[in-house]
Amino acid sequence: MDTSLLLALVVALGIGGQWLGWYTKQPAILFLLATGILIGPVLGLFQPDVVLGDLLFPIISLGVAVILFEGALTLEFEEIKHHGRMIQLLVSVGMLITVAVLSLASYFLFNMDWRIALLFGSLVCVTGPTVIAPLLRSVHPTKKIANILKWEGIIVDPVGAIAVVLVYEYIISGGDNNEFAMFAKIIAIAVALGFSGAWVLANLIKRFLVPEYLRNVFVLAFILTFFTLSNHLSHESGLLTVTILGVALANWKDFPKEHILEFKESLTILLISVLFIILAARVDLNSLLQVGWKGVALLAIAMFVARPLAIWVSSIGSDLTTNEKWMISWIGPRGIVAAAISSLFAIRLQDSELQGVDLLVPLVFTIIIGTVFIQGLGAKKVAKLLGVCKVADNGVLIVGADPVALLIAQSLKDADIDVLVASSNYEEISRARMLGLRTYFGSPISTHADNNLDLIGMGYLFAMSQDKEINTLCQWHYNHEFGSDNIFRLRCCEESQNQTSRLDRQANYEPNWLFETCATHRKLETLIRHNARIKVTNLTENYDFAQFKADNEQFIALYTIDENNFITVINEKTQNIPTHCRLVSLVEEKIINARNE
Repeated sequence: MDTSLLLALVVALGIGGQWLGWYTKQPAILFLLATGILIGPVLGLFQPDVVLGDLLFPIISLGVAVILFEGALTLEFEEIKHHGRMIQLLVSVGMLITVAVLSLASYFLFNMDWRIALLFGSLVCVTGPTVIAPLLRSVHPTKKIANILKWEGIIVDPVGAIAVVLVYEYIISGGDNNEFAMFAKIIAIAVALGFSGAWVLANLIKRFLVPEYLRNVFVLAFILTFFTLSNHLSHESGLLTVTILGVALANWKDFPKEHILEFKESLTILLISVLFIILAARVDLNSLLQVGWKGVALLAIAMFVARPLAIWVSSIGSDLTTNEKWMISWIGPRGIVAAAISSLFAIRLQDSELQGVDLLVPLVFTIIIGTVFIQGLGAKKVAKLLGVCKVADNGVLIVGADPVALLIAQSLKDADIDVLVASSNYEEISRARMLGLRTYFGSPISTHADNNLDLIGMGYLFAMSQDKEINTLCQWHYNHEFGSDNIFRLRCCEESQNQTSRLDRQANYEPNWLFETCATHRKLETLIRHNARIKVTNLTENYDFAQFKADNEQFIALYTIDENNFITVINEKTQNIPTHCRLVSLVEEKIINARNE
């Protein structure tokens, strides 16, 4: 088959795998892994070593360098302090426990050289956000569990990468009496180049010496140059150099890393998609089978010994229940970074005489396949069995942060419902933060939002912006994420039930209105100016909605909250208001005062 056609097919299949992951809300690694194995060892359509030849090693090497830099660029030391003692212990003590247990297990099971065993333990000690986030959206665990798993995946990814690179640098530094001197030389060159590169790049960008349109590609060229320069000065020191460079920039005061991260995340998605198919296509199925029962035993140790031990030790002194600890122990799938780095290191170490190098890739893939399929596909059942999952996500993403949106957001927060307010207006977002609301500053339909907007726990979208075009676009943009029944839009003006915007008519889209027909943005804003306030009423069989209406002549019913703390929006489609729920309504202050008098 034509080489260009094969390469184009790999790119298409990689992005297709990412799309399937998004569409099914499952980790994309499932589809990338299956695709790579299918077109590689099963059908023999794609043989990376033959197609890429001498370019295989440089492609994997440069791709891993970019992936490590992007991961390191997210490691802010100040962030670690803000996420509690449990997270701090997980990314330090918990990671060391996992490395120790898996290194010892592989050493004794496969008679590996202790250095290769340590490298293997370091490779498979971490989870990753690209695997964890889809699982959390599918499983719907409690908020406490979701937060721990989410931040563990985000923080431990770059920390683990640093540990892996350090172990690897120690291995390739040599095996004689001079190995410590060689190792020290590699570390010294990586630290010097990493920090000096960060200083140069930070000053170039902060002083606006690089134009905006060149910034992202300039950074890419810069890190690849330093990667190759470092390797030239000291063999195999480049990975450590770009990792240190990334960590230094992540913690550089006032360095504008957001736009760079946005570009790098898009590039990383492409690299990961292509690299993982290439790596999976190189997997020797016979080598996977040859690990036999020992491979299964190692997988069992990773899942049922190393992971639970790390969680239980790290959770000492926390308020986690036993079932919550077991649930966190269950979810620990390994990701794409482990596969990419292990394959690269296996290629680089294949000429060494260290025992167990040939087992590195099949064992890493055994752990990845086992944890992703078993833990990933079984997580929902385990969560239900342990009683730590919600029926569904009940959080609300609110688009807009003007007084009307903030009033609704505050009422939801007071009802103990997770709320995330998104707006591109800085003054509005500042007011939301002063109220203690969780916020996202930026356009909710931007690429940056796709990469950074935390939707874990969010089950509803309230489009409440004063810009009705943005509200409509948000309905389209998040239709797959939330489902059309859970997306509501506030009327921006006095429009009738049958009127829709131009965008709605073009797409033949029927809006799902937020609140009753009379509850337009203008109406709610007027009521707020006249001191209307939120009122929460417990409806019972003795005091139902009919009685509430009789006692409150001027009000707007907003939503109800059931015994499971799930909301039901009240609009023109609502047939009746149930009893045994909390009714949240907007009532004019003067009516309340008159009745109280």
